[in-house]
Amino acid sequence: MSAGRVPAAPGTPLPLVLAGARGHGRWHLENIRRLQQAGRVRLVGVCELEPLTGAELEGLGEPAQSADFAGLLDATGAAVAVICTPIPTHADLAITAAARGVHLLLEKPPAPSYADFERITDAVDAAGVACQVGFQSLGSHAVPAVRALIAEGVIGEPMGVGAAGAWARDEAYYRRAPWAGRRRMNGADVVDGVLTNPLAHAVATALAIDGSVRAEDVERVDTELFRANAIESDDTSFVGISTAHGGRVGVAATLCAERPDEPYVIAHGSRGRITLWYKQDRVLVQRAGHGPEEVLHERTDLLENLVDHLAGRADLLVPPVSTGAFMKVVEAVRLAPDPRPLPVEAWRSVPGEHEGVRRRIVHGIDGLVAASADTLCGYAELGAFWALPDTPPGPAAASPGARTAAADPSASRSRTAETPPR
Repeated sequence: MSAGRVPAAPGTPLPLVLAGARGHGRWHLENIRRLQQAGRVRLVGVCELEPLTGAELEGLGEPAQSADFAGLLDATGAAVAVICTPIPTHADLAITAAARGVHLLLEKPPAPSYADFERITDAVDAAGVACQVGFQSLGSHAVPAVRALIAEGVIGEPMGVGAAGAWARDEAYYRRAPWAGRRRMNGADVVDGVLTNPLAHAVATALAIDGSVRAEDVERVDTELFRANAIESDDTSFVGISTAHGGRVGVAATLCAERPDEPYVIAHGSRGRITLWYKQDRVLVQRAGHGPEEVLHERTDLLENLVDHLAGRADLLVPPVSTGAFMKVVEAVRLAPDPRPLPVEAWRSVPGEHEGVRRRIVHGIDGLVAASADTLCGYAELGAFWALPDTPPGPAAASPGARTAAADPSASRSRTAETPPR
């Protein structure tokens, strides 16, 4: 069991503060309500710029409310803080909580840069508090089940892991917050791209299936970053990851899908494949000499796991060290040249989910994303005209059109001079 604040009496609900209760924070609020009704936690504080209403807090008592996170932790004596605030604020808030002995559930991505990630891990280690990173897919029992099947040789010799994410987000998505779709803001890193935020689970789950979760497990990251939308960050991208054990992980993702579908990860083998739809905890095994086998798995809630960990009943499922490889990918995206805008002939505009709002679709992107997961190739190698380089790549290039960032987070930054429209 970790050091830090815990109730004196075993079995007492853990006092908890939620920082960021709107947007995605509403999901956390509902989860806290569920666990409070089960007697596992007690919401004692909410940190929001605008206080929650009585209707939003129904069934949760009357927690203290303040925009002052540090003051709220001091006044409430909270043992746990759930941080679901804008990405650039994660590091400072996590360090503030750790300094007070408060345990953490930190929403993904844990930080916008590897340097900020190290600040968080240093603070957590120094304080001796527990920190769970909010990759809910890594609480799925499907992940260790797939790893076990691979280790048993069910699909033969491992040949790489691919992931595909084809989602759709309209223009309102990029207006939801000042930092949405930004790479940096007011001099601070944000890195709110398709691979680092909305489809970050695809990256983290693919790395977990490959068995490469620590920072030292990543040797090289090649990036292809593009944007169809009038944003600063990427909305259609690919990363190719070379791992320390000689593995290959490829992740293709877009927020400009023609027909949005469930994201998935494929473990390729010499005699078959295993597909995991990680939001559904659904696994399909296809191998030579056998019919297809499909299994639905259970999932452990990460906040519940944190509570069990603090009671000495469980190990943390997603401690910061197990997200180091993901953060190497974030760092590679951060250091890569700014995303290339797609030419107008590569996309079209259609009505979005909200009245009067449009969304952009990249022609043929659904098929490209699926083909990438099948082949571990990037968009350029698959022949997408908009991904081909302007000039022939040099001999050091890993594949046509790839932008490469060394696994060393201290690699120098290279950017294009083009400035995206606001």
